Parts: sequence; C-alpha cells; structure tokens
Amino acid sequence: MALPESSPQVLSIQSHVVAGYVGNKSAVFPLNVLGFEVHSINSVEFSNHTGYGKWKGQVLNAEELAELMSGLQINDLDNVSHLLTGYVGSASFLEQVYETVKQLKKKNPELVYVCDPVMGDNGQMYVPEELLEIYRDKLIPLADVITPNQFEVELLTGKTITSESDAIECMEMLHKMGVKVVVISSSVLGPSGCLTAFGSSQRSDSMEVWKLDIPRIPHLFTGTGDLFSALLLAWLHISNGDLSLAMVNSLGSLQEVLHRTSAYADAQVKLGKPYGAKLLELQLIQSKKDIENPPQTFKAIRLS
Repeated sequence: MALPESSPQVLSIQSHVVAGYVGNKSAVFPLNVLGFEVHSINSVEFSNHTGYGKWKGQVLNAEELAELMSGLQINDLDNVSHLLTGYVGSASFLEQVYETVKQLKKKNPELVYVCDPVMGDNGQMYVPEELLEIYRDKLIPLADVITPNQFEVELLTGKTITSESDAIECMEMLHKMGVKVVVISSSVLGPSGCLTAFGSSQRSDSMEVWKLDIPRIPHLFTGTGDLFSALLLAWLHISNGDLSLAMVNSLGSLQEVLHRTSAYADAQVKLGKPYGAKLLELQLIQSKKDIENPPQTFKAIRLS
C-alpha cells in the first residue's frame, strides 16, 4: 500500500459523539490509519448517538459552519484534496454545505467530493423532506462519489428499484446528473440472508458496473454508513480509482468490524449485560489491523 509522499487532506463534515462511533468518530480513525490527514467539522456535538433514546449536546448552525470555513480560508487551510459529508439534519445547514463545496472546488478544481446523502432507509425519511431537493438539485451535481442506500437512490431518481436492471438504470440517471462514481451501499435485491451493494463508474462513454452480496448480521448497528463512506474514499484514492477493489476492501473491513462487534455484544449478553446500543458500539479500534489490511471476504461480480 504505497501512498504519495504528501498525504491526502480530507475535510470531513459530519456529526460527532463524545462516546461511541458514528459520524466523524466512525470516519476519522480509519482514514488516519490508512494515511490520510483529516480535518473535521462536527455538525453536531452529542454525548452519544440518538439510538440510545436519550442524549445531550449542541447542533452547529449554518452561520457557524460559514464562520469556520472563513477561518480556514483566511489562513489558507482550505486547500484539501477530499471532502466527505454525511448526515445533515437541517435545510439551512445543507445549503451552507453546498456553499462550502463550491468554495473548496474553486480553491482546488481537482478536489474529490464524496457525498453520503443520508435521508432515510427502509422506506422512511428521517430528515426534513426539503433536504431531498437540495441534495438532488445542488449537492449531487457537484459530487464525484456518492454512497446512498437503495431507498435514498429511489428518492433521488424518483424510480423504484425491484431488479438489477432497475439499479443499473438508476445509477445511469445519477451519472447523468454529474456523478463519476455511484455506490449503492445496500439493497434488498440479494439472495436470502444477504444484502447487495452495487457500484458503477462512468468513464468517457462507458460505464462499468459491479455488485457484491453481503451476508446480513442479525444486529442493528449504528455508524456503518459513515465508516463505509470513509473507507471507500480511502480505497478509491489508494487504488487510483479501481472501483471493484475499493468496494471489496471497504466492505471486507466493514464486515470484519461488524463481526467483531457482534461477537462482543453476544459475549456480554451471556455475562448478563443488557442488550442494547451500548453493546453494539462499533469495535473500531480493535479492528485496526483489518482496516490496514482488509480481509478479502468478498468477490465483486462484473455486470457491465
């Protein structure tokens, strides 16, 4: 794994928790492990993730994001190679993220923007509906890489996915919006007991499409999408844009983290600990070796 002498610089705008692993807590560590400098802006600062049911903390507003970006610009600290964005809870903040993307791309036209358009899952939106229009009309056309799940792809394209051909058609639609790499991080199109991820890369007039089946693990984890997007950003850069390798490595590391987390939770329950969000916090630090050297668990299947 050879990185250039000057490590890539990532600005990551995501949520942050004091305890646990979601948002920037899921993204920064693996990026650092893989040799990336990460500058993080925490869109929220919570004691823990909201899956606990109770939490305390603060939410960054659009004006405060603009102020932070102004400080970086004044000191010539906004010349980054990558931008990573995840969960955003308000339209005003997302509009300011759009302004931030434009600022950073003006400073560095070669900047790679990885956007996880977090809006919902399993047929339900958990952000305000007005965010969809901002993502579809403003953020997606500026993004180089996007990592939506099946439901989010359906929202962005207005098309229901019931087959592989539907998934490919939706990825084509997203490419036409300007995105170079589309990865559907999970879909229900896989065989029994599996999810399926799809990835497509637009090169000139051709599109290469891959799929990977992912065995389900019977727990409800939090922070997995944030971890996946960070890993994909890293491996796309390290592999010089090899999408199949980036997906195989990213999902290999992610699956190992989830297996380790699942084993830890099951062992704690056997010791009498109450099952819940605390036991299912990602075993990220314990998985450092699997982030550095991803297990070759999956095989990417070429569809086109």
